[in-house]
Amino acid sequence: MKNAIAFTKMNGSGNDFIVIDNRRAVVPENLTDFVVAVCRRKLSVGADGLILIEAASDMDFRWRFFNSDGSRAEMCGNGARCAARFAYVFGIAGTRMTFGTDVGPVSAAVQGERVKVRMTRPRDMELGRRLELSSGPVTFARINTGVPHVVIEREDLEAADVVTPGRELRRHPAFAPAGTNVNFVQRRANGSVAIRTYERGVEDETLACGTGSIAGALVLARAHGLASPVHMVTRSGGVLTIHFQPSGDGFDDVHLEGDARLVYTGVLQPDAWMP
Repeated sequence: MKNAIAFTKMNGSGNDFIVIDNRRAVVPENLTDFVVAVCRRKLSVGADGLILIEAASDMDFRWRFFNSDGSRAEMCGNGARCAARFAYVFGIAGTRMTFGTDVGPVSAAVQGERVKVRMTRPRDMELGRRLELSSGPVTFARINTGVPHVVIEREDLEAADVVTPGRELRRHPAFAPAGTNVNFVQRRANGSVAIRTYERGVEDETLACGTGSIAGALVLARAHGLASPVHMVTRSGGVLTIHFQPSGDGFDDVHLEGDARLVYTGVLQPDAWMP
């Protein structure tokens, strides 16, 4: 059918994406409406976000990443891993690659279904911040791992309500105008860390968040001395491994490692995004 668009559905530890090879400019010009429409669950393909793979002369490719609400995101760790495996599987890049993002070049290595991505240097870490919420005071840390994150330690993570405080913090004036993602973490006896994330742009809890897992690992490394690598157990049960090197008051050589799965390929018909 005319105007049909080939796509691949992928997920990284439960964070799911629609990935489109847009090197020949196949998507409609009104991207916001297109992204919102095709990311609608039940009414279209459904996803946490959409990734466009685009041509680049100075590296393997560039991407544009969109949240399911149509907003552009500077970075997405799980999306970056999915983009890298997509590029390898479809012959756009080799097992080692560099691609452009809104926060700068990112390198990745693909080994089977696992992908390890070197992230940009985190910044703006602050521990021991405090805010008053409608439910009472909350103590948190903040850090930017490509996008802004709040990290809150909990002792009852499995039973916790993360949506209500997550939604309030996400739009709190303290994080205006961009807002923030909100992560809740709990250290486990075996040394791993459980994490649940309320994601900006999805506006709900997701099954995993790569940049959020990096944020949680680095905050706990600074606050409690956790050593690299840190294994983050996501809501889906998938494990994301965070590698890093402490460096002065920050961290260098931050890598995100985990699965990046091709779920299915298909063709979007215009009905998938038409009003």
